[in-house]
Amino acid sequence: MKKDQFQELLLGFELTGLPFLAALKPPMGCETIESALPEGFEERVKGRGFVHGGWVQQQLILNHPSVGCFVTHCGSSSLSEAMMTECQLVLLPNVGDQIINARLMGGDLKVGVEVEKGEEDGLFTREGVCRDVMTVMDENSEVGKQVRENHGIHREFLLSKGLESSYIDGFVQNLHDLLRPN
Repeated sequence: MKKDQFQELLLGFELTGLPFLAALKPPMGCETIESALPEGFEERVKGRGFVHGGWVQQQLILNHPSVGCFVTHCGSSSLSEAMMTECQLVLLPNVGDQIINARLMGGDLKVGVEVEKGEEDGLFTREGVCRDVMTVMDENSEVGKQVRENHGIHREFLLSKGLESSYIDGFVQNLHDLLRPN
């Protein structure tokens, strides 16, 4: 992420007024997270916002009952982990398959909300980040209700007992059927 988009993301989190943990890599051209923070940011969010530049145990964090929303870059592993939790999803793809994943999750499955980006410059704004986090977290928002409902349906399916073995069993049965003489 470039420094200006890195800062827009963090300023969007600040605008929500909600507590947050941002686990991010330093933006391009910056050696550390601290050197890239917006001016005065640490003081303004002290006690409710934390920015971490190292590895985190994402699954444990997403499963913690105090975590309500996950703003994700839409990598396949992150989305798989997120779908097993009750966290609401805000989709912020960056490149390649992340964009396709976001369209699937936000458009087709409607289990998250994708942050709007400018048509000409492809950039998101702090207001867009804030708006979409607040949308999925607002229990009275129609979009938030739909996302929560759809996420719940898909989570239940993905967590259903025997799901993975049913695919293997079906595959093996199809192979047997192919080998049986008519």
